[in-house]
Amino acid sequence: MDSFFLQQMLNGLTLGSVYGLIAIGYTMVYGIIGMINFAHGEVYMISAYLCAIGLALLSFFGLESFPLLILGTLVFTIAITGVYGWVIERIAYKPLRNSTRLAPLISAIGMSLILQNYAQISQGPRQQGIPTMMDGVLKFNIGDSFVQLTYTKIFILIASVVGMLVLTYVIQNTKLGRMCRATQQDRKMASILGINTDRVISSVFVIGASMAGLAGVLITMNYGTFDFYAGFIIGIKAFTAAVLGGIGSLPGAMLGGLILGVAEAQFAGMVNSDYKDVFSFSLLVVILIFRPQGLLGRPIMAKV
Repeated sequence: MDSFFLQQMLNGLTLGSVYGLIAIGYTMVYGIIGMINFAHGEVYMISAYLCAIGLALLSFFGLESFPLLILGTLVFTIAITGVYGWVIERIAYKPLRNSTRLAPLISAIGMSLILQNYAQISQGPRQQGIPTMMDGVLKFNIGDSFVQLTYTKIFILIASVVGMLVLTYVIQNTKLGRMCRATQQDRKMASILGINTDRVISSVFVIGASMAGLAGVLITMNYGTFDFYAGFIIGIKAFTAAVLGGIGSLPGAMLGGLILGVAEAQFAGMVNSDYKDVFSFSLLVVILIFRPQGLLGRPIMAKV
């Protein structure tokens, strides 16, 4: 039982780190404009297709070095996914920035459906995939049993930590990060002080989409398969992670992702894997009822 629990813990940490990366997109957009980008899950879905396309293109041009192949695929996917984030902000959010709060929400849901159908029409409705890229596994003996960690999962954990550290550095120590924090605290005052808040908001969408692009590459490498509907479920789970950690908080997004991933893995292993999605969504309902501000979030204070 001890080894099984530990194995599920490792699986949950791997899954949760990816949830956290996607949750960052939700929490950054909410922190800046107070809206939920419901097209964010589809951005992750697009990144899965881009991962496969990038691998195919680089292989076609004769790139055989595995580290360069992975690095090139990451750069290609993150860059193109960032462009998708910019386009979503320009089309679905900027024209409605001064309208009622309901209008951007409906627009984002419409953009989500557009991206789903775009992927279905352009890439086909059938499930697609990529070959296994990292073979090998590390085994750790625990008494009479063992736990194992594949090289792919090790890479996922390392890449997730590096991505989060880089983003934290950008937000805390760069000019863009200071402008983001100022816009989050008071958009009108930031604009008065000379900050181009429109550009900041666009940058936040690009950063959030880039994190979803990184997550798309990592999950595609781990599971190998994807389809045009892949963004819906994982998008809702990442949103659950953002709410759990405290939407608007970057550390909260990562913490919420890890907690959700571990809880889901333990539930799947010890109760029933068929109902793990139900468990995740039930957790979201419980959070919204009893602690809507999340673990690291702050209650919303009305400005007077």
